[in-house]
Amino acid sequence: MSKTFKARLAAGEQLIGLWSSLGSAFAAEVCAASGMDWLLIDSEHAPNDLCTIVAQLQALGGYPVEAAVRPPSDAPWMLKQILDAGARTLLVPMVETAEQARAVTLACRYPPHGIRGVGGSSRATRFGLDKTYLHSANDDICLMLQIESRRAIDGLDEMLEVPGVDGYFIGPADLAADMGYLGNIEHPDVQKVIEQTIVRIKNAGKVAGILIANPKLAHRYLELGARFVAVGSDVGVLVNGVSALSREFRAKAAQQTTA
Repeated sequence: MSKTFKARLAAGEQLIGLWSSLGSAFAAEVCAASGMDWLLIDSEHAPNDLCTIVAQLQALGGYPVEAAVRPPSDAPWMLKQILDAGARTLLVPMVETAEQARAVTLACRYPPHGIRGVGGSSRATRFGLDKTYLHSANDDICLMLQIESRRAIDGLDEMLEVPGVDGYFIGPADLAADMGYLGNIEHPDVQKVIEQTIVRIKNAGKVAGILIANPKLAHRYLELGARFVAVGSDVGVLVNGVSALSREFRAKAAQQTTA
């Protein structure tokens, strides 16, 4: 049996991923066949609800790609629903303090180590047929927290000490906005903080991740020691591809029209 995403992170591998924002199981399956290590099903900034998340988890189940899910918030009931739907890896947005980090870890674990409610016939338990799930889930869940504000950067050292967190993911867009550079993640001040944060996480013996569509910056972050890096999104790939086709053929059509 191949190693899980969580085990591969713990083993020191660098894993490359893609954001899945189209809200389509068909599109997610197309991306799953591409060879990426992981896909992030986004329900914070994309039109996904619990039903579309389940459909994408089902579509990705037949491929050697990890299906991570980003919920809209850290609300315990929301995390519970997504875990019961069969998600194994979560990326929780806007975590800013060690107290919040501890609360998230508790919400993702069954008693006595947490407060997650027990759904004995959930999709995660294969509808009650998997009798081992309730006893293995606490160890198998891969929990990643998003660091995306100045407050989170300031409280990072304390967050890095919270047990039960498998990775810390830098959110460059929100971080840039919070620093006063809305829409400008490549500003030198923002890049300096991002690079310093990757190194801080790495030096603490923890796992750092980030989303960046700029290939040069993605390679830079990998060189600094980031271990799970999303290098684009399905929306971005589609927009760029269609736009390139449009520019090429509309230009040729215009030339023929004026000839």
